[in-house]
Formats: sequence, structure tokens, C-alpha cells
Amino acid sequence: MADKELADKALEAIEIAKTTGKIKKGANEATKALERGNAKLVAIAKDVSPPEITMHIPIIAKEKSVPCIEIETKEELGVAAGIKVGTSAIAIVAEGTAKKVLAEINKKIGGEKEEKAEEKEEKKEEKEEEKPKKEKKAEEKKKEKGE
Repeated sequence: MADKELADKALEAIEIAKTTGKIKKGANEATKALERGNAKLVAIAKDVSPPEITMHIPIIAKEKSVPCIEIETKEELGVAAGIKVGTSAIAIVAEGTAKKVLAEINKKIGGEKEEKAEEKEEKKEEKEEEKPKKEKKAEEKKKEKGE
């Protein structure tokens, strides 16, 4: 799925969650929601300056298995959150009626991860096939001795 399409879905989820659920606005609040395990989705702006403000958020999101999506501008995030100024990050804490949109996002992100895992597995298999037979036999002997 294209990044733009994913970003649009995230903005849609934020707009729905702001009225029917609960969102946290700003890098600090988004970080707290992630660390507490309350965040269902996190969106960060790409145009944050300095980038160190939001640099840690994708790392924490990955640790907590929470989707983290980059949005082009702070202003787009601010509009989606219903505020008059831009914001560097937003976390959806209670999704409200945005559950379907979040499920779509998770499915798309999960599908991309599965494809990448399959590609890695294929590459690994190709490397195994390329190994000379002598190396394979030596590995087999090592395994037998080790067991």
C-alpha cells in the first residue's frame, strides 16, 4: 500500500476517533500513551524540526506493536485532530467508531510485514542453495557432533 494511502487512512481514523473516541495530541502525550500501552495508533509529522522531537516515537511504537504512520505535515495532523495549529504527533487512545479503519490499517501494515518476511525467507533459501556441497556436509557433521 502506498504511504499516501496509509497516511490518508490514519488521518481518517484520527478524525473519527476525535469525536467518538479519545486522542492525545503532541509528542509528549503520544509518547506517554505509547509507554503506558494505551495507544492504538500513532501518527507523526515528517516536517518536525528538529527531528529529535519525534525520533523516539517509531521505536517505542515498534516495541509495543503499535502502528506508527508518518504524515507529511504538522498542519495536516492538526486539522485531523481538530486544532487550529499543527501538531508533531497524535496517538489514538480510544478508537470509538474508528475500529474498522484501524483494522484496515493493521491489516495493510501486517500484510507488508508478512511480504517482507517471505522475501527474507526466500533470500535465505537462495543462499543455502548457493553454498557448495562440501560446506553443507561440514555443517551436517557439526550438527551431528553437537547433538
